[in-house]
Amino acid sequence: MSDEIKQLKLWTGNHYNEGIGRDDIFDKLREECGVFGVFNIPNASSLSYYGLHALQHRGEESAGICTVDTADNNNFAYHRGMGLVKEVFDKEKIASLKGDRSIGHVRYSTAGESKLANAQPLIFRYRDGDLAVATNGNIVNAPEIRKELESQGSIFQTSSDTEVIAHLIARSPKDFEAAAKEALQRLVGGFAFLLMTNDKLLVASDPNGLRPLVMGKMGNNGYVFSSESCAFESIGAEYVRDVQPGELLILDENGMREDRYATVERRATCAMEYIYFARPDSDINTINIHSARKRMGKQLAMESFVDADIVTGVPDSSISAAIGYAEQTGIPYELGLIKNKYTGRTFIQPSQELREQGVKMKLSAVRKVVEGKRVVMIDDSIVRGTTSRRIVNMLREAGAIEVHVRITSPPFKNPCYYGIDTPDRKELIASSRTVEEIREMINADSLFFLSNEGFIDSVGGNDGAYNRGMCLACFDNDYPTPVNEESDKSCSC
Repeated sequence: MSDEIKQLKLWTGNHYNEGIGRDDIFDKLREECGVFGVFNIPNASSLSYYGLHALQHRGEESAGICTVDTADNNNFAYHRGMGLVKEVFDKEKIASLKGDRSIGHVRYSTAGESKLANAQPLIFRYRDGDLAVATNGNIVNAPEIRKELESQGSIFQTSSDTEVIAHLIARSPKDFEAAAKEALQRLVGGFAFLLMTNDKLLVASDPNGLRPLVMGKMGNNGYVFSSESCAFESIGAEYVRDVQPGELLILDENGMREDRYATVERRATCAMEYIYFARPDSDINTINIHSARKRMGKQLAMESFVDADIVTGVPDSSISAAIGYAEQTGIPYELGLIKNKYTGRTFIQPSQELREQGVKMKLSAVRKVVEGKRVVMIDDSIVRGTTSRRIVNMLREAGAIEVHVRITSPPFKNPCYYGIDTPDRKELIASSRTVEEIREMINADSLFFLSNEGFIDSVGGNDGAYNRGMCLACFDNDYPTPVNEESDKSCSC
């Protein structure tokens, strides 16, 4: 079996088998995870359900909700399952999760780790009662901490890196708040944590703010927390602010207290949140994603104008940028590519012919729009290059006479260690090939990537901060924390 076929992650309906993950038709970076928390609001499980549904794009493997019922001795109730939010929960399951506080999670992981035991929130019983943990991101030094804890007698129940914080808290002689703060101080990486006990909810962001986390309010004393602000719209919550890097929020019967567990040496929000992961209607660090992507498209047009007949974007994350490119150049924007949202999860057979057919099932070129036209195709990134080549060829087969590819990010040259499932460096096409070599491989008439400076200026943000407060390590190899090239780069959440 070839290496390419071995890399295929196959779906069989909604059921997972060992070694089977999601299909690799679209050579894209894999979504991370999403967290959603509710405190002091009736019917918290229902709010979590709608919040997680809005975050579904961040993880489609599993979903879970844990609640605390203050009317029933603060007991935990929880449900987790494999699949989409709407598949895991129904009306009866939501009704059984009583309480006015909850934490929820949607998950994406790598192949081989897709099992119910790793679905979050993770639930533990320790000396002070119950503990539920949900996180988005990756703990870079988790393997070292895990090895240390196992040598001291800890027995891990999952393969998720998230479990290390529960063991650190459980082994500490200090009270829960102090133990949690001490545990967070030991972690290196990018993460957003929700930690819930029978009487408290703790909310924490990593010291660099790599993973997004926002706070909202409902009513006078109700709080909600989410990986993205788009989830607030679905439940009628008011956005308040982003949870700051190194910040620790403590919510209990006395309300909310703001604390810190780490100082901020460098703010470094993941650049790919702005480029690809976040929904267009979300705001990160007060910056609207749709507006930022439109500015990327405009900047790309200024850096790489080409005479053409139409501009089209690869659905969905590149549509905003394509509109910006069209506005800047005056070239008409058209829906030259259509994504079929109803194909579901596809079982992909290990043959080139059927892989190509799988692409056409999920993405189609509109022949009457592109036929006989010079097309500018806007996309957000090129990872291995296989998808770009397939889409370019699809446009040519539909009659496009020229296809000019414009990418709204700099070349993706380096792996991520903070919760994005990226290939090894040697598999990243931009790490070892020139732009001209990539152009030839994807069969484009021309190819241009947005510059680092153009990207930074397009997003905006803190003028005084390094890279305006963003992590560009996947482009420039400048990681905000110590990393090990041999470390696991998968999403631990």
